Amino acid sequence: AYTTAAPLRYEVERALADGPPVLVLDFAGLEFIDSTGLVVIVHAWREGQQAGTAIELRAVPRFLETILDMTGVMGLLARPMGDARSATRVQRQA
Repeated sequence: AYTTAAPLRYEVERALADGPPVLVLDFAGLEFIDSTGLVVIVHAWREGQQAGTAIELRAVPRFLETILDMTGVMGLLARPMGDARSATRVQRQA
């Protein structure tokens, strides 16, 4: 379990370097997440798009599901593989 975003981001980058077809982020036991944690999720998605790795969320607590919906991250994660460039364009226009 990670208590801050930095070690999680490091592990995400390390795992993506191996080029797996799927990277699973398991949130079992998660009690709190802030914007830095959300940034790690978005970072994993973007890097996964570049590497051809799908990002799968597991054991997502209700509060995190609500946050992901409210921030639009859930919609981002639902985009098909290879859609990172259009997501970047949309964010730059906003």
